[in-house]
Amino acid sequence: MRNKTAFGSFIVAAVMFACLGSGVRAETLAVKDGEKMAFLGDSITAGGWGSPTGYVRLIVAGLATSGIKVEPIPAGIGGHKSNDMLARLEKDVISKKPDWVTISCGVNDVWHGANGVPLDQYKENMTAIVDQAQAAGIKVMILTATMITEDAANPNNQKLEAYNAFLRTLAAEKKCLLADLNKAMQAALKEGEATGKARGKMLTSDGVHMNPYGDMMMASTVLTAFGLTTEQLTKAQAAWLDIPAGITVTVRQSMSLREYQDLEAKAGKQSVEGMLQGELSQKVQTILKESAK
Repeated sequence: MRNKTAFGSFIVAAVMFACLGSGVRAETLAVKDGEKMAFLGDSITAGGWGSPTGYVRLIVAGLATSGIKVEPIPAGIGGHKSNDMLARLEKDVISKKPDWVTISCGVNDVWHGANGVPLDQYKENMTAIVDQAQAAGIKVMILTATMITEDAANPNNQKLEAYNAFLRTLAAEKKCLLADLNKAMQAALKEGEATGKARGKMLTSDGVHMNPYGDMMMASTVLTAFGLTTEQLTKAQAAWLDIPAGITVTVRQSMSLREYQDLEAKAGKQSVEGMLQGELSQKVQTILKESAK
C-alpha cells in the first residue's frame, strides 16, 4: 500500500527543512478558529487562490487539518506592485475587517525594471501598508518575495536581495510574523541540485509563478511561521496530496498525417484530442488504482 504521508519526492524533505528556520515564527499557533484572513499580493497570490493547489488554498486547507477554519479574503491582482497594493489596501483588505493579512509583494517591483518601484519608494509603500493594517487592528504576516527565475545569480535576484532584507527588518521593527519564502525557495533549489534530482524548473512553471511544488513550499513556510508544529505540517502536507484536480498533465503525441486521418475516422463526431484524452484518462485511472493497492 502506498504511503499517504509523503509526497513521493525529494522536494518534501527540502521544503520541510527550509521552512523550519525561515522567518519569525509564532511560539504557539497564532491563528484562531473562525478568524478572517486576507491575502494581499500580485499574480502569484491570485494564482494561489485560483488553483485548487494554489498556496492560498493550501494554507486554508492546512489550517483546517489542525481544526482551524479560517475565512479567506483573496486580494491578489496580477502585475501589481507595492504602490498598487497600497492604493487598494482600504478597499480590498481593511474594509473587509480581517483578523490577519499576509502581504506578498516585491517580485514585480523589481521584475518590471524601469516600470518597477525603486527601493526607497518600496520601503515607504511597504511601511505604509503595514502601518495602516496595524492601525486598523489587523495582525500582519510579511512574506519575503520569491525568486525571479530559479537562478540565484540572476541580476534580478541580486537586486531583490535588498528588498527582502528590508522586509526582514520591517517585520522585526513592526513585530510582524515573517515567512521567509525567498530563503525557503533557495534552500529547496539547492537541495535539488545537491541530490542531482533537479530537472527543469522545480518550483515554478515559468521561473516566477509557482507550480504545485512551489505552492506547497510557500504554504508550508507560511504555516510554519503561523506556528504549526512539524507534526501538524506533515499532516497538512499529506492532506494536500488528495485535493481533487490538484495538477493537470498534458501529453503531446506526434504522428503522421495518415495516422491522424485514421484517428479522425475512429473518433467520429468526437475530436481526436478528446478521444485520446479520454483513453489516456482511463489508463491513468487504472494505474492509480493499482498503485493504491
